[in-house]
Amino acid sequence: MTDKDRKVDRQNAIQRYFRETTGELRKVSWPTGPEARRLTVLVLIVMIIMMIFLGLIDLAAGRGLDLLFGVA
Repeated sequence: MTDKDRKVDRQNAIQRYFRETTGELRKVSWPTGPEARRLTVLVLIVMIIMMIFLGLIDLAAGRGLDLLFGVA
């Protein structure tokens, strides 16, 4: 296989990738504007809840380890 053949194969692979990706994106069921906003708010609420939960777990674990090792 010559360098020219490899270059053509690589170029065809790249073109095929973008063609297939575009085809798959056309099949996607995209959310409406209001649905996207609702889902974004939901994700932000879950993130805040998890932040508080993990912060409390970290605080409790830190204090527990301090008591266990007699620090402070």
